[in-house]
Amino acid sequence: MRDRENRGGVSLADEHTSPADATIQGVGPGVYAYYQPDGGWYINNSTIIVGRHGAIVVDAAATETRTTALRAAIASVTTVPVSTLVNTHWHTDHTNGNYQFRPATIVSHDLCRETLIANGISKSDPASNFPDIAWGHLELAPPFLTFDNRVTLWSDSVRCEVVFAGTPAHTTSDSYVWIPELGILAAGDLVFNGSAPLVSAGSVTGSLAVLDQLAALKPTVVIPGHGQVCGPEVFDEISSYLRFLQDVAAKGHAAGRTPLEAAIDAGEHAFSGLLDGERLAGNLHRAYAEIEGAQPGVPIDLAATRRDMLAYNGGQPLRCNA
Repeated sequence: MRDRENRGGVSLADEHTSPADATIQGVGPGVYAYYQPDGGWYINNSTIIVGRHGAIVVDAAATETRTTALRAAIASVTTVPVSTLVNTHWHTDHTNGNYQFRPATIVSHDLCRETLIANGISKSDPASNFPDIAWGHLELAPPFLTFDNRVTLWSDSVRCEVVFAGTPAHTTSDSYVWIPELGILAAGDLVFNGSAPLVSAGSVTGSLAVLDQLAALKPTVVIPGHGQVCGPEVFDEISSYLRFLQDVAAKGHAAGRTPLEAAIDAGEHAFSGLLDGERLAGNLHRAYAEIEGAQPGVPIDLAATRRDMLAYNGGQPLRCNA
């Protein structure tokens, strides 16, 4: 079972999870959620939408082995080829495996493609923070069909709306896939279920606005970027965490405390049970920037956020089972 410090739910040890532990479940007619436990760093989810002649997949996986396992899971529910792959954002747990889906059309927001190309695989994998990841063979395969606001994909007669979030939130290029006929939302990393959200590269205020946007859709099924399939109650849960984050930031900033000191000062709190609780220290850098007037998504020192998460984690590498 998971061992935790008493500070903020930081995870210092955990049972290992492997690609074989992933599950695929039907969540609607022709729609499947692929869940990788336990949903921590680099352990993301995918969505599969099966039509008569082709399948749409939302997000690849972080490593060669995990993407191969995803493809095997898809083959277990359909014999049709994957015709389209959607990247909800550029982070490499969602895009490293793109190349395994060739020749499928890879779709994303304009900024997702731009950022993925700029960072590349080697630059965007913070291996120093996650020394035990077996990346395997990876190739850069950026999206080659992009949009600036939204695009509609069709799975036979089922409408799948790929929508840009409209503001920095988790990143500056987040999108989600909404299937209105079925009430199913593939939210990407706009939604974390069971783990702390990560907004250091995006925006706290933007994330809160996007969560309101998602709640207004009134989905019945939410497939988060990380964690188990859930319902719309998850929006309130994440919003509560983000308001807590803003409160910790306001108190720490007013007292002249650094983001790391403010995270430590918070001690045990209502969100201490969340996986990857060290993200509080990283997220506080973004919250501090917004207090100081920074616009959503304006670059901040992400290396400093990683250093503080490591420090908050007792100087140990961040736990990751990828």
